[in-house]
Amino acid sequence: MKTYAGIPENNATLGNSKIVLIPVPFEGAYRWQKGANKGPQAFLEASENMDLYDIETDSEVYKEGVFLADPISENSSPQAMVNAVHQNVKKFINKNKFVTVFGGEHSVSIGTIKAFNDCFQSLTVLHFDAHANLCKEFEGSSFHHKCALYEANQTTNLVQVGIRSMDISEKRTMNADKVFFAHDMAVNEFWMDDVIDQLTSNVFITFDFSAFDASIFSATGNPVSGGLFYYETLEFLKRVFTKKNVVGFDMAEFCPIPNQKTSDSLAAKLYYKMLSYKFSSKNDTYDTDDSSPNNNPFSKLSKFKNDEDDF
Repeated sequence: MKTYAGIPENNATLGNSKIVLIPVPFEGAYRWQKGANKGPQAFLEASENMDLYDIETDSEVYKEGVFLADPISENSSPQAMVNAVHQNVKKFINKNKFVTVFGGEHSVSIGTIKAFNDCFQSLTVLHFDAHANLCKEFEGSSFHHKCALYEANQTTNLVQVGIRSMDISEKRTMNADKVFFAHDMAVNEFWMDDVIDQLTSNVFITFDFSAFDASIFSATGNPVSGGLFYYETLEFLKRVFTKKNVVGFDMAEFCPIPNQKTSDSLAAKLYYKMLSYKFSSKNDTYDTDDSSPNNNPFSKLSKFKNDEDDF
């Protein structure tokens, strides 16, 4: 039996697991760097080489049970893939599982978001990305990865973080009050609070790896400089998981680079961190103040430091 991260089989059966992981190795449209279809397998291999004790949360979240579902291999068309993802994700949500999806290109999220929106009221989609992905149609398809968040923008409370690349046509579609551009975040020390103020109680997270600055994560379809760094991302995610009911998440656009394992490791660790924040005993209520600036262990770490901080 193949298990997530090589965990014991008794922690990996569907009946014993609170968490479900669905790989979707789909790549359809052209992008600058190919290989998103290889992302799920590289992520799983990296997970097998990761320590399963999380120091920060003092937890071993795999003991909550992680069921590795069969990969969704539908690739006859982007629409067929989206439909298959929608049906499979909804099936596991209805089994009362915490469902996670690892793509694949970002068009995978169209089906994932639709399933969560079917099952949870007043849903916020919290979108981490370099790209807005708000095109109604691109190259004759509404299931292109550049259209990944268009439907979510119409049907959910979409909040976008880290955006720094878009077509001018997307400007007419986006809700400007709920888009946090990277250049504004860089000079706003309260951006995390501002984002959280825009979230409803139920939150689904879709994380495109291009949200990270290309200097720390280059293994993505369209890497862009000027993005998020690791510890500020963890600080923000911990606040979201602490203050809101995160109902699930997906990850997309990991295009592994041969003989370069740093991005693989980061992808595996980030996935496990997000599970740890969700299920850690330190964060099992949403009104705790553990992640306030005074208590957060990462609060002194910043991408930008004031001159006086050097003295």
